[in-house]
Amino acid sequence: MEYLKVIAFTHHHIDLKSLGKLVICDQSLDSRLKNIQTELPVSEIFYIGTCNRVEFVFLTKEKTDKEFITKFLTVLNMGLPPEFMERFLDNVTVYENEEAFNHLLRTSCSLESLVVGEKEILAQIRKAYENCRNAGFTGDYMRMIMDRVVKTAKEVYTHTNISKNPVSVVSLAYRKLKELNMCGNSRILIIGAGETNQNIAKYLNKHKYSNFSIFNRTFSKAQSLADELNGKAYDLSALENFTEGFDVIITCTGSTEAIITEALYAKLLNGDTGKKVIVDLAIPNDVIPAVIHNNLVHYIEVESLKEVARKNIQERYSELVHAEEIISNNITEFFTVLKQRRIELAMQEVPRKIKEIKNTALNGVFADEISQMDHASREVLERVMNYMEKKYISVPMIMAKEILVNES
Repeated sequence: MEYLKVIAFTHHHIDLKSLGKLVICDQSLDSRLKNIQTELPVSEIFYIGTCNRVEFVFLTKEKTDKEFITKFLTVLNMGLPPEFMERFLDNVTVYENEEAFNHLLRTSCSLESLVVGEKEILAQIRKAYENCRNAGFTGDYMRMIMDRVVKTAKEVYTHTNISKNPVSVVSLAYRKLKELNMCGNSRILIIGAGETNQNIAKYLNKHKYSNFSIFNRTFSKAQSLADELNGKAYDLSALENFTEGFDVIITCTGSTEAIITEALYAKLLNGDTGKKVIVDLAIPNDVIPAVIHNNLVHYIEVESLKEVARKNIQERYSELVHAEEIISNNITEFFTVLKQRRIELAMQEVPRKIKEIKNTALNGVFADEISQMDHASREVLERVMNYMEKKYISVPMIMAKEILVNES
């Protein structure tokens, strides 16, 4: 546990617009993490990017002081201007060892979320980890960490009421939309077909909204969502020439640059002067500020949902205490599991060594004597040797684990 570290940039200390400058797009994630592992002594790492946090979970023996974090951000090569680099360094939160593990568990259980009780964060963390695992950035240690993260989160969601009547960022955004009393045939443009937009689209579809146009970089994903909503699918590039008008734009993409510029928005309006609704759940925002300032727009974004989220935390306070107990118990259990795993790894050479000794005895030291034995006797000897081999492997392992457990 002494090497687990988390560098976290979250909504608790950094405004969401600034936080967006640290978001890494899927296309460049592999190369940036490779830079980290090439330039710094980091053995395993994965990246978490959600609507209100950017975090790096990794293993290193280095002290994660300001000098290390400065080099970390420099090696990431995010192109941060000096003033932003200083802002991030002044507002970074660093977790080490058990504190890092506790933070990861709390985050997966949504205790650190903008909206306590939302389950989306666990899915986001799992996906982030799996992407980095598949790319070869994580190994056995991080696998054990994530197994415990998932186990703990499931226990919290099952044995507490923290997610009862869940209020996620998506559902908060939908409530804001509902307050506007839009008519059922409102023309809704959905930009991005990821999990967030899929969820909000399901809310709308469930409440009889039916006029959807879905745009996405990967057309097949747009088509899949369009099929569910009985809407029309388009490639993202088609947005430039879309002339069918709209009443609502719902956007959440992984782009690191704003997608809806003044020029594009003017094209989408196509001369319409009525007031529109924009739901922008992307971090960084998909809509540039000038669009909001210079047009009649009811704008809903993650930042504006914070006050509702704070009330949500107060309502769920009693459940937080129970959740913390579950987390604490899982941390204690994990230390025993981790010690046992270390024994397994330390003793993984034992089976090979014992096989070598057995083969040397049978084929070398006692080869002449064995060759003079009849077939039945050799079979009995072989069975005895195999039995002894298994016992010599399993008994020391069991004894070592028992000693660790008793010491704990």
